Amino acid sequence: KLCEGILNILEKDTKTSCQVACLEALRILSRDKKVLVPVTTKRNMQILMKLAKLDTVEDPLERVSEFPVIVEALKCLCNIIFNSSVAQKLSLELNLAAMLCNLLQKCKDRQLVGDIKCFDLRLLFLLSLLHTDIRAQLRQELQGVQVLTQALESSLSVRWTEEYKAAEDRDRPPLSLQETDCAIEALKALFNVTLDSWNVHSKNESHQFRYMAAILRHCLLTTGPTEEKTEELH
Repeated sequence: KLCEGILNILEKDTKTSCQVACLEALRILSRDKKVLVPVTTKRNMQILMKLAKLDTVEDPLERVSEFPVIVEALKCLCNIIFNSSVAQKLSLELNLAAMLCNLLQKCKDRQLVGDIKCFDLRLLFLLSLLHTDIRAQLRQELQGVQVLTQALESSLSVRWTEEYKAAEDRDRPPLSLQETDCAIEALKALFNVTLDSWNVHSKNESHQFRYMAAILRHCLLTTGPTEEKTEELH
């Protein structure tokens, strides 16, 4: 009942501070699988997707004041999808992966969107891990390899000297914690999406995998903010 009450408040046009507080409470509650059973419905998923700006294809990410709401809504969706098989099935029906790819593209070349990008990538990782149909959809329909590779490239701030050769700068500073976390989530999602890709057929696929291999090499030469984070990245 508490979760349902929170979602009823979130469905209304409330203040940003109220939305963030409600989402933080829901995120904590959503760690309990028993609590999720009555609230994992199509309507409730759509409420969270709307708050995460996943229901708007054209609208850019402009209102910085809304960013904390987007991040918390994405965190809630991560917990719900991880803990609920019903939510995993609804994700396919609601075309969640396509909406996440679209949000990821909106984050491109934007400032202050690191947390949005990171939890978008984490949600794509969870979907590609837990639902084989979504994994196939990402690979075949949504150009998931390209989208995720570009997200990884952006997180690592890759500069190119040749088509498949990244610039090597031994003196560059370590990645920030946020950049490292985004890169790790992109790598995890890429692993899932390319898991069954041992047989590359088209010229475009060949280019995509050579491009990805160059970025992965660059990744191995990159350090994170701590030794532990560098190890996790590699």
